[in-house]
Amino acid sequence: MKPGTPTPSTFFELANRVVATLDQYRQHSQTGEEKVLRHTAVGPLTQTLDLEKWIRTGGLDHTNLEDFLAPYLAASQHVHSPAFIGHQVAIPHRGAIMGDLIHGVTNNAMAVYEMGPSATVVERVIINWMLEKAGWFSSDQLSDFSAHPGNGAGVLTHGGSLANLTAVLAARAAAFPHAWQDGTPDNLVIIAPAATHYSIARAAAIAGMGQNAVYPAPVNALDQLRAGQLESVYRRACDDGKTVFMVSLNACATATGLYDPIDEVADFCAAHNLWLHVDGAHGASALLSDKYRHHLNGVSRANSLTWDAHKMLRTSALCAAILFKDPAALGQAFSQEGSYIFYEENHPGFDVGRTTIECTKAALGAKLFMVLAIEGEKALGQFVEKQYDDTRTFYELISAQSDFECPYQPQSNILCFRYLPLGDNQAQMNLRQEIVRRGNFYITTAIINQTRYLRLAVMNPLTSTATIIALLDEIRTCAKGKISDCTAPKSG
Repeated sequence: MKPGTPTPSTFFELANRVVATLDQYRQHSQTGEEKVLRHTAVGPLTQTLDLEKWIRTGGLDHTNLEDFLAPYLAASQHVHSPAFIGHQVAIPHRGAIMGDLIHGVTNNAMAVYEMGPSATVVERVIINWMLEKAGWFSSDQLSDFSAHPGNGAGVLTHGGSLANLTAVLAARAAAFPHAWQDGTPDNLVIIAPAATHYSIARAAAIAGMGQNAVYPAPVNALDQLRAGQLESVYRRACDDGKTVFMVSLNACATATGLYDPIDEVADFCAAHNLWLHVDGAHGASALLSDKYRHHLNGVSRANSLTWDAHKMLRTSALCAAILFKDPAALGQAFSQEGSYIFYEENHPGFDVGRTTIECTKAALGAKLFMVLAIEGEKALGQFVEKQYDDTRTFYELISAQSDFECPYQPQSNILCFRYLPLGDNQAQMNLRQEIVRRGNFYITTAIINQTRYLRLAVMNPLTSTATIIALLDEIRTCAKGKISDCTAPKSG
């Protein structure tokens, strides 16, 4: 055996130690006994991890793994804690975790079918399942890969930002088929509400239009799109010499969790022959719930839909889908050849790399598949419903407190609220910083109609009424201090 060649037991021993440590970490986090986040400055954390030593000398194995992994986990964000109520990050299901492990071992890059046959087939079935929920799949079997009338198309990407970019490129190709070769016309415009995820403006810039090509759609006081006033924005763009080719809306908005009226916007787009994109990165998962899918009424009339599995489908990051009603739209988004990877001769499969920015793409579909294979689609829908229901319960609890207010009834699992004794925006921000510095809870903030609110994203099924009561008590405790003098989180 050559020097440095691992013995047959090395992988198994190291994997066992990693899995045992991670399971202990996960279980301990779930009890809520551990702080959600221990703030440590970059310098001390780098030294604690002893990164330079490991890089220079190597030697990490199952006997000394804890020397690195223990401080790494201690300084991590403990998303498994019931007190993690901050960002829209899934609490990964064990199935998704196993999917990551399987891909880590097999490492099948999926640009061409022969580099990942199993991963490619799994992804196509997962895409068909998502298309079915959006109303864009009419076959009897999810494994029907034929060009069946009524079947859309899609691809999984590493994140919703890439999915949104793909939608913008597809919409551009539909309106201006020669843009890929000849360049983007300098007068193109997208209409989208100001609360749209920043990736839409980034996509416009990347596509050569510039961020100023996103014209703000009219919204109400809660930043929801007002479909009845779209005509005025459209006319203003035309008067400016612009060509509107796309309208993007939120389902739901990142900051508030509120949905835009898809059906009404679809009427407007149909009247003007415009591409309608639904950014359902977070809220499209409501399609799995009979109780809440009405928030996406009209989605089947859209041209494209972004849907992140790494938010509400219990899947580890990253795993997002961009779905198209017209299957041809996916193939038209890109027009690139590579003789070293794409071969013209027939082969028993399909090449994912032609339909995505990415070439070396991970087996993203395997993670979501593993969640579904363990839970089933009904249970996954029940999870989404529970998180939405719990958030409504938390809204009622917080609204009943005389020293708190909520600006709206939640439509999803995102909720904003304010602590009234500290009225101004900076005080709310300082309050959040102090809560995070203490490390017992992790929450975020959002600005709605120029007012800053504290913000919850109820991602964890273990977050309970007791958790929220404890959070409100923590807020009151923090507010007793001199909140106006709070600084940024200190190192731990």
